[in-house]
Amino acid sequence: MRNEYSIQFLCSLMGVNRSGYYKWRKRQGKINQYGQKRQQLVSLLKAQHNRFPSYGYHRLAAVIRNETDLLFSDNLVHKCCRQCSIRSKIHHYKYKKTGRENTFYPNTVAGKWNAKRPLELVVSDMTILKHKGKLHEWVYVLDTFNNEIISHHLGRRHGDPRPYYQCLEDLKQKKDEQMPTILHTDQGAVYSSRAFAKAHEKYNIFRSMSRAGTPTDNPIIESVNGWIKQEMRLDFDMEGYSDLSLFLDDFVRYYNIFRPAYALNYKSPIQFKIEQGLGCSVRNVTKHRLKALDKLRARAAIKIQKDCRLAVLFLRRFI
Repeated sequence: MRNEYSIQFLCSLMGVNRSGYYKWRKRQGKINQYGQKRQQLVSLLKAQHNRFPSYGYHRLAAVIRNETDLLFSDNLVHKCCRQCSIRSKIHHYKYKKTGRENTFYPNTVAGKWNAKRPLELVVSDMTILKHKGKLHEWVYVLDTFNNEIISHHLGRRHGDPRPYYQCLEDLKQKKDEQMPTILHTDQGAVYSSRAFAKAHEKYNIFRSMSRAGTPTDNPIIESVNGWIKQEMRLDFDMEGYSDLSLFLDDFVRYYNIFRPAYALNYKSPIQFKIEQGLGCSVRNVTKHRLKALDKLRARAAIKIQKDCRLAVLFLRRFI
């Protein structure tokens, strides 16, 4: 057809400007600015996905924005992730029907997770960590104001109540006795015991409990339970470290200071708290990060310590 008809005739037949046709031909095989940006974004997404296999596209986008000057929309990130089959490796769970309320401590929170100040509403739970073929009970307390883990302790045997009381003692030391604090938990044996209630009766701590078998009554900490163990396993190779307590200390430090949280507009808990004018001045935003990195450097400097690999891993990611 090209030999039978002229380019001018074909362009006029299709309603196309001849100069525009030649410009189009000249562009063939070349990647425009948008395509180059998309290729760069895909490369960054693959690299971040290898670092954080548990992250979804929203959190991957937040990490890239924090580390580069690249401008892009979440919609473009979603398209790129679908194109490259990038998906979070965390499994999602379905919840069961609601149960009965506790007789002594009803669910006074009732879905109102709108804390206006630190330690106004805290949640606590125990989750099982499997390490070196053994099961460990890990208890922690989370401040719903900024999703910061304010205390955590590891049990050394099944049913050990000490981590619960150690977390409670940490909460009592951190809070102002004049300011009320709501402690929301499930109906576990320790949380429901009289001894636990007596341990905080003079500290202006009020109790609230989820309905039996209803994790949706405590969605913040149940959500954390859902992904935190898989993130420890997938992103930080928890099983590869001999000292689980040391690993948890470093992971909680990373979680509080570095990890971007969706609920906080992809700021870390400490960063969010500082930007609210709480804890320290805004000009010292990086002070907490530098202090944490100093501790990780000190850990990595101890060559005889097997668990220094975790510190080295953190340093590689955030320096």
